[in-house]
Amino acid sequence: MEHYLMRQLQFARQNTMKLVKDVDDIKSENFIKGFNNHIKWNLGHIYVVHERFAFHFVGEELMLPEAYLPLFSPGTKPLEVNEPMPSMEELTNALNTQITRIERRLSNRLKEQVTTPYTTSTGLYLQSVEEFLSFCLYHEGMHFATIKAMKQLLS
Repeated sequence: MEHYLMRQLQFARQNTMKLVKDVDDIKSENFIKGFNNHIKWNLGHIYVVHERFAFHFVGEELMLPEAYLPLFSPGTKPLEVNEPMPSMEELTNALNTQITRIERRLSNRLKEQVTTPYTTSTGLYLQSVEEFLSFCLYHEGMHFATIKAMKQLLS
């Protein structure tokens, strides 16, 4: 039986993907006054954080292109990095397969404790697979709201 957390991760990701389905490469890299980043950065950042929180802390292999960390890690800004951005197609393909990989590799390990617990920048202490994945829901929701606001301002 599918765990509720996996359904929620799928739900959040499906809504994120629906939100950006009509965003092309040009629109995705537009800067909007009041924001440090653009839509494409937010999508890449969601991917990087999910990848690290789902796989890194439990010692699983990450599917993380080399350029993604300098482009999309917390605190990065596209204007400060001299790396080309991946295309929207590349990012959406990665995002579309990520939750399935998480479910396949971690759905039976939710109660497992990680070797090195982690405290988020917002002060939340995470120590189990389930806690890391639950935080991913919050994190994606924050960036979903940011992308939604950016899209409204671009219209």
